Amino acid sequence: MPARHLLSVPPRPALARAWRLSAILVLGFASGLPLALTGQAMQAWLTVDGVDLATIGFFGLVGVPYTFKFLWAPLMDRFEPPWLGRRRGWLALTQLALAVLLWWMASLSPTATPGLFAAAAVAIAFLSASQDVVVDAYRTDLLPEAERGLGASVHVFAYRLAMILSGGIALIWAGQWASWPRVYETMALIMAACAVVSLLALPRVSAALKPLASDPRRELLGFAAMLAGVAAGYWIARQALILIGLDPNDANRWIQLLFVMAEIALALPLAGWAARRAGFETLNRSLSSYFAQQGAAAFLALIILYKLGDAFAGSLTTPFLIKGMGFSQEEVGIANKVIGIWLTILGAFIGGLIMTRLALYRSLLLFGVLQLVSNFGFYLLAELGKGAWGAVMVPAFDWGFVALDAPAALDGLLLTVIAGENISGGMGTVAFVALLMGLCNQRFTATHYAMLSAFAAVGRIYVSPLSGVLSQSIGWPAFFIFSIVVAVPGVVMVWWLRDALARLGRPQTDGAVDD
Repeated sequence: MPARHLLSVPPRPALARAWRLSAILVLGFASGLPLALTGQAMQAWLTVDGVDLATIGFFGLVGVPYTFKFLWAPLMDRFEPPWLGRRRGWLALTQLALAVLLWWMASLSPTATPGLFAAAAVAIAFLSASQDVVVDAYRTDLLPEAERGLGASVHVFAYRLAMILSGGIALIWAGQWASWPRVYETMALIMAACAVVSLLALPRVSAALKPLASDPRRELLGFAAMLAGVAAGYWIARQALILIGLDPNDANRWIQLLFVMAEIALALPLAGWAARRAGFETLNRSLSSYFAQQGAAAFLALIILYKLGDAFAGSLTTPFLIKGMGFSQEEVGIANKVIGIWLTILGAFIGGLIMTRLALYRSLLLFGVLQLVSNFGFYLLAELGKGAWGAVMVPAFDWGFVALDAPAALDGLLLTVIAGENISGGMGTVAFVALLMGLCNQRFTATHYAMLSAFAAVGRIYVSPLSGVLSQSIGWPAFFIFSIVVAVPGVVMVWWLRDALARLGRPQTDGAVDD
């Protein structure tokens, strides 16, 4: 065979696999970029602007869309934007909209216009959650079963790499530029670049299976009824608490927290009831498909509990390190968000390797115990304080986009705590992603994965206001002991479901899925 032909025809299976994993890499990065911008990076912006700790905790509720995303995920399973296909079309639309909103948020002030600032953050979280719906569905549809462990590692790697940028390097830039708005403008441009890649370079998945056939008008009416149920639940819960004599404007943070939790707790079941009554067929059939499998409710409980201890420990890490421990933004950016997230990536790769030898059940159990133990490091830091274990020198570096002009001394205990937390967290995340993919039926991938990952986000989102109030009330050391205690049920749940996890194999499928 001529040499020219050998060079022009690479091995197709290897090429296709590389293209698939490259797509997962790009989309994992795009998925991870907005999270810190409504989470840890935003908390740093609020902290340096002088917002109090309890209010910062309540700002964590801007991430509520992450826990409700399965309610609109059916529309992304049912409707197909023109020209690009069901998955790639929604990816391009959400990423372009995110770029626009990040640019708008950069023009706002958290102290001068707190209402608009919070509204922008909620809108970004909504679009980010919507992007996650499509990214998760696309990844599950695209990867064959044999590549899912590796694909999960690649996704976690890219996701955490994006968080190094938006959650770590962003803090360094904010300190060097003395401008959080400039940081958010930069992130908007990066998200726009991700949208261009989604438009031009992602591989398609098979079009053999079309979206669920249903009446589009009935689907939209069902979605509208669901939104009406959310509004009704919010209003009924609020009025019920007012009728018993509570004031939503009370200065007591515990009463404010009660209003928020009651409103959310009633909104979700009323939304589900309204969707069923109005005939929101894609949602109803996809949820029925999930709950038809054995142990469905128990798996949801496991998903909520498995990362709950991590959620408590990590919900206010940035304010804890900056305001509670007295570290600078640059120190937190380098230690917690750059070094820490690289360690998370290392943990993800170690976890992926371990999962090639250990079954899903044993991996979840081992990694869950390690996550629990790692929370003890934050307790030590809160008790012993800054400087207890001396300093570690970090050499100067210049990466072009971010630089450290001279060697820096970073707290030894801080780096030890960050190492334990992030390596164990990365290992746990890989097993967790593999669990979620294994529970999906591919005909309803977007809705199933959205629902499962929404339950996974319950801890991360809803513990934030509780964490703010609790840490102010009992102090940081007791707060971190509490985070260890709430991690125990997740480990117990893994052990209790050991037989079901051992049986969990290839997800149900009705054939190929469409783009």
